[in-house]
Amino acid sequence: MVSVAAGYLPILLFLAVAVILSTAFVVLPMIVSRLTGSNKPNPAKLSEYECGFPAFEDSRAQFDVRFYLVAILFIVFDLEAAFLYPWAVALGGIGFTGWAAMMLFLVELGIGFAYAWKKGALEWE
Repeated sequence: MVSVAAGYLPILLFLAVAVILSTAFVVLPMIVSRLTGSNKPNPAKLSEYECGFPAFEDSRAQFDVRFYLVAILFIVFDLEAAFLYPWAVALGGIGFTGWAAMMLFLVELGIGFAYAWKKGALEWE
């Protein structure tokens, strides 16, 4: 007779391997950087590399809401493109029901886009 605890053994093994690997992926690069000397700071390494000029404020300052709106809209339309490609490939096999479902999805997406446009979410001042 198999005990209840033995049924959880694969799950526990999976969790143990996941914890070990995630710890290794975090700790090993830090150890390697200490050993190879790549963590020695100098002015060139600490300079601004993304925007090219020093930060105006504290890095924990709040962002404008418009930044988040643009980011959310980008994700929505990026996902829309990710749904369109497999749908177009499988259109022959899914028939009219699949076509109608995608058209409903595109109409809903268009309504959301028109709403965002009307509310001025795409405007940047």
